[in-house]
Amino acid sequence: MVGIDVLVVGGGGREHALALGLSKSNSVNQIHISPGNAGTAFLGTNHDVPSSDINGTINLAKKLDVDLVVVGPEAPLVAGLSDKLNLQGIACFGPDSIGAKLEGSKIYAKELMQSLNIPTAGLVIVENIDRINEALDTFSPPWVVKRDVLAGGKGVIVTEIRSEAFEALREGIELDNLVLLEEFLSGEEASVLVVMDESGYICLPASQDHKRLSDGDCGPNTGGMGAYAPAPVYTPAVQLRAISEIIDPMHHYLRNQDIPYRGCLYVGLMIDENGAPYVVEYNVRFGDPETQVTLPLISSDLGELLLSCAEGRISKYDFTTHPYSSATIVLASEGYPGVSITGREIIGADNNIEEGEIHAFVHHAATSISSSGKLVSNGGRVLSVTGIAPELRTAVEAAYEVMGSIKLSGSQYRLDIAHRGL
Repeated sequence: MVGIDVLVVGGGGREHALALGLSKSNSVNQIHISPGNAGTAFLGTNHDVPSSDINGTINLAKKLDVDLVVVGPEAPLVAGLSDKLNLQGIACFGPDSIGAKLEGSKIYAKELMQSLNIPTAGLVIVENIDRINEALDTFSPPWVVKRDVLAGGKGVIVTEIRSEAFEALREGIELDNLVLLEEFLSGEEASVLVVMDESGYICLPASQDHKRLSDGDCGPNTGGMGAYAPAPVYTPAVQLRAISEIIDPMHHYLRNQDIPYRGCLYVGLMIDENGAPYVVEYNVRFGDPETQVTLPLISSDLGELLLSCAEGRISKYDFTTHPYSSATIVLASEGYPGVSITGREIIGADNNIEEGEIHAFVHHAATSISSSGKLVSNGGRVLSVTGIAPELRTAVEAAYEVMGSIKLSGSQYRLDIAHRGL
């Protein structure tokens, strides 16, 4: 088989994980990344085209004559990148703009779930500041306030303080003209990445991420400070319910649209004390840092998986996984998730562990090479370390061993990744 040429769109830790997986695929010839980061430069060719530049990305894909475009972030999908690539006859892993509305509009996603009887939290749409108190009386605290826009995983406020909830709702109305107030779901979260097309779907190993900045799940919400997989809370019984009540009905709907969904559907779950799963949110792409923990567990060819999905023939793909556990720890800049201090030198990012079945290595995210040739930070979540081992505890220990050898002034990371699984 002649290898395929792939263009990965994006420049974060997720895209480094995708490029790393593709670099180990026998089906893949060349890897291109736009814009990429300092880590992806070792796996393929970086191109200075931002993921927000839809026409620039299409022109790059045509110029490179790639066989497959893999879209990492959600914004280009919502903006119609997949639609336009398909019009050019270029296979794209990632749904069209209508499918991407599942992440682009929380109201759209909620109404669709309700129409399909998919279990999810109750919802009130608040459009008038004078109705905020009335809306708050609908649910008992804690209150969950969500903006109906793409917010990079940070557009959610959860609070038991009524004045804070009121202020979040008021601010949301002023910014967007409306805001969502959701019923709080209690339980334990899990994330399932489902690769689907009209022919079928494949569920990757379930993971659990850590949204809060600090140990003990304290501090502000972030894009994710770490994750681990497989998540023990996602038991075989929970899996059966999630498939029958959540994944099957949504797949049946998406496969029957005029343009069927082809890509990753990220299903964010809350699992209550009785083992009943509810949908917290849908995303229309691989998660970050969930990608970093799940892709290394795939033992079959990643390039063939993504191409099969983009061409609507995933039911014929032979999916296999390693019998391992994995854990990812995110290293963030000083100031994150607020204004991050960037441009600081990173030392030790090439450290790793290769000891039999135990591996630990770095996924680059917001990294770049300075004019003086030094590896420096250029964003909030700078890099992550992923450990893989037959046992979760060993995977976590390996990841922390490598993380402890990396130096970035003022940086921060959590010390309790996978504490629920352990």
